[in-house]
This record gives sequence, structure tokens and C-alpha cells, in this order.
Amino acid sequence: MKLHLGCGNRFLPGYFHMDLCTFPHVNLVHDVRDLSMFTDDSIELIYASHIIEHFDRKEVVHILKEWRRVLTPKGILRLATPNFDVLISLYNNGCEFTKIAGPLYGRWDTNFGHKTIYTQDSLYNLLSDAKFDSIIEWDWHNIFTGELQGYDDYSKAYIPHMDFENGTLISLNVEAKKAKYGAS
Repeated sequence: MKLHLGCGNRFLPGYFHMDLCTFPHVNLVHDVRDLSMFTDDSIELIYASHIIEHFDRKEVVHILKEWRRVLTPKGILRLATPNFDVLISLYNNGCEFTKIAGPLYGRWDTNFGHKTIYTQDSLYNLLSDAKFDSIIEWDWHNIFTGELQGYDDYSKAYIPHMDFENGTLISLNVEAKKAKYGAS
């Protein structure tokens, strides 16, 4: 089984969709912090795009451990989150603040603003502390192929918006595997 956590209005074929919001494709309206409905070692892949930044730094450690618990041995966690290093670089090179404010803070008209942001190093360290290994960046070009070719979400976030050829990817896309060592 594959889980798409915090899917919002985005449907991924072949995935079990879980979100707090109700959309026709959502299989379970539920908080992604709690996966108690799934047994240990039962999920082969978890995909969570632009969701971990909505939790504070202490809380996200427990969330990642819960997600790790349900992954099969060597199961994959695929994350996407705004990339602080890239956003700051863009700003320091003349990008307007209004262009990076959304990825930094989230939507201001909801209760789902961002509580933190990550650099590559901070995210790698967080995943390692939560007992994930084989931590690498993933390229959406290689993931969204075949029947997923037209799939679009924030893992493909660019400045300027949707400029895949000349723009700058502002999403930090990281994949990690459930490590064999340590307790869940």
C-alpha cells in the first residue's frame, strides 16, 4: 500500500489518500499525525508534499517516527517542503519578497500556516534522527512518469511560477528509507 498524506485536492493514482479536508478522492479524513489505523511495517511508500512545514520542530520528530513505524523494512518516505536555502538565495539575488513569502509562511487566509522551514542539512539531520537512512534528493522528472506524468503538486514549485525551463525549483524534495536499526 502507498499513502498520500496531506493530499488536499491532489489525486495520485494508486495511492490511499488521507487529509483533514474532504475531497472526492480522499479515502480517509483524518489527521496525518496519527496512523494508528495501519499496522507496523504495512506501508511500502509514504508521499507527503509540502506538509511537514505545518508542524513545529518538536512535533515533526514524533510524526516522522509514526510514519516510520508503518513503513515496511526499507519502505520509502518521499517528502517535499519549501527549501529555505534556495528561497534566501533568490531573495538575496533580487527576487521580490512577495514571491517567497508564500513558501516561507504558507497561506495567510487559513489556519494552516507554516510553523518551520528546512534546509537540506536540517531535513537530512531530522530524518536521520528519526532513524531513516539512504537519504537523497529526488527529482520530480524521474518520479512523475508514465501514468503520473501529468501530476502536479508543490514538489514542482518554481519561481517564476511554472517556469520549469528557466525558473528555480524552490521545493526541497527528499526521499529516505526506513532504517533497519533502532526501535520505531
